[in-house]
Amino acid sequence: MNSKRPVNLDLATIKLPLPAYTSILHRITGVILFVGLAFLFWAFDSSLESEASFNAVKVTLQEGAFAKFVLWGLLSALAYHVVAGVKHLLMDVGIGETLEGGRQGAQLTLVISVILIVLAGVWVW
Repeated sequence: MNSKRPVNLDLATIKLPLPAYTSILHRITGVILFVGLAFLFWAFDSSLESEASFNAVKVTLQEGAFAKFVLWGLLSALAYHVVAGVKHLLMDVGIGETLEGGRQGAQLTLVISVILIVLAGVWVW
């Protein structure tokens, strides 16, 4: 097949709709959560070794700025991933399948996620 159609391979010039960005972000947060499990498992394992190691993990999470940032990042990824997952489940049962419904669902996903991320930041910091 000899196609004379132009092929645009410059990703910077491709304009995607908002639902596409939210879908890509949903996948990215899934990867972040998968990688972040290593940090959470380490903290959980360390906290169960002894009372002293539990207190060390507790102090690290209460006073360490980097640990708080990582924890907030993981909570943010979890919040977005759950909200986007609920949106996908609603779409699976037929709610919001139209183009306009998809756009509104993406906007609602972002708004709810931002609110939850700010609340997680307030709770962690």
